[in-house]
Amino acid sequence: MGRRARATSAAGSSTGTPERRRTPAKTVPQSLGLTLLSALLPGSGLILGGRRRLGAAVLTLTLGLVGLGLYAAFWRRDDVAQTIVVPSRLLGIAIGIGVLALGWVVVVVASHRLLRPATGGPGGRAAGAILVGLLCFAITAPAALGVQSVLAQRDLVENVFVSQGESKSATRPETVNVKDPWEDKPRLNLLLLGGDDGKGRTGVRTDTVIVASIDTKTGDTALISLPRQLMFMPFPKDSPLHKIYPNGFGREGLSLTGRLEWMLTAMYQNIPAMHPGILGPSDNEGADVVKQSVGEATGLDIDYYLQVNLQGFDQIVDALGGITVNVNERVAMGGVSSAHIPPGQWLEPGPNQHLDGFKALWFARGRYGASDDERQIRQRCAIKGIVDAADPKTLATKYQAIARAGKNLLRTDIPQELLPAMVQLGLRVKSATVSNVSLDQSKLRLKYLHPDYAGLRETIAKALEHDPVITTPPPVTPTAGKPTALNRPGAPAATPPGPTEDLRDACAYNPTGTQNGR
Repeated sequence: MGRRARATSAAGSSTGTPERRRTPAKTVPQSLGLTLLSALLPGSGLILGGRRRLGAAVLTLTLGLVGLGLYAAFWRRDDVAQTIVVPSRLLGIAIGIGVLALGWVVVVVASHRLLRPATGGPGGRAAGAILVGLLCFAITAPAALGVQSVLAQRDLVENVFVSQGESKSATRPETVNVKDPWEDKPRLNLLLLGGDDGKGRTGVRTDTVIVASIDTKTGDTALISLPRQLMFMPFPKDSPLHKIYPNGFGREGLSLTGRLEWMLTAMYQNIPAMHPGILGPSDNEGADVVKQSVGEATGLDIDYYLQVNLQGFDQIVDALGGITVNVNERVAMGGVSSAHIPPGQWLEPGPNQHLDGFKALWFARGRYGASDDERQIRQRCAIKGIVDAADPKTLATKYQAIARAGKNLLRTDIPQELLPAMVQLGLRVKSATVSNVSLDQSKLRLKYLHPDYAGLRETIAKALEHDPVITTPPPVTPTAGKPTALNRPGAPAATPPGPTEDLRDACAYNPTGTQNGR
């Protein structure tokens, strides 16, 4: 009787509780295979190793996180996109990635310890250690990259976008309806400024001035490019600058050289220098001045500005891996027209040319032998090229470089609080139509001393009432020598263009002849 009881007791102790029973693999290959399975499906190795309750909990958590990720990816993408512009959430995501990676590594190591055979020998133990090391590296390397990318995004948001209460602006909306900022705003008007600041240059001139008017319901965007030589730019009647320049920013009786300091391109630098603080507290007086004046000239309420340092433009293009554009005319890379200094290099015409940052900068800025109309077309096409290049794959694989370039490239008065809504609107713009508002420069006298700003406002108002005109330009046979008035880019077409033109057509490959200097 005592012998039977001891046998029964021994049997009970050998089996123990189900949670404590250890069932290692019989061979080293089996152990390695089960360890790999535990890495692919965390929790499974713990279950097979006898820690069933713990393994079941880990496996349930794993499947729950995978399900949550799929749900967010397919059904809550807008929420995910909005989350990546909130610094506090980004910090939480970075910490979460680190914790999950650490927990995953612990599960893999613990699973292998439970599954390895007791008599595997030195060779088996070495093989197991190598496999576990490789698996841990395969987990931690992507996790570290993910943490770095998230923190780079957080750094970008905090450096470029300042909260409403911590920044100063004399022109942006005073209040922000964070929940639904577009509730009573059918259009959002953004001022895009391209500054020429850089090494060897004194001050900043805004050679690029574009208004992006976005339909907040559809995302359709109209781009309005203003010539940099515009004179007597007006100001709203309630602006302090209107009292100083009631007839607009300009002077009569100046030589062509003297006019350079009274054009639109010079307002950003010259007005704050002559009248510091005239509009009130501001983090960027030049941008506020141009916002007020451009708003009055176009008849639009300019909400925010986005300023790009063109000397850093090449960095963002390189970070994206380049942009693809159609080059319809020979574009100078350098040269000074006024001094008759020819460029050293040219971008030759051709379809679907992939440009690096250096060439893309000259594509957007090349001035030698080209009119401002031609440059404005190329600048809009460069913007389209950047939008097209910023696809999800590129953003995912090159985001750290993109974020670093963006931090040094951008200035804006868009507050942090508005970023989630701006991201959502940006997704609409990505899939909507981007068009160009056609301006008849001769009719509007935009190249004259006194432009027709009333006509400009009327033209823009009518254009924004219509959908973009989508046309397919007929093939043009290049002609030798200097182009005629009809085949030069930006010249009036035989058939008057519609109020707006889809940029897919404006930027299509349609070579129109040659430029001076060929």
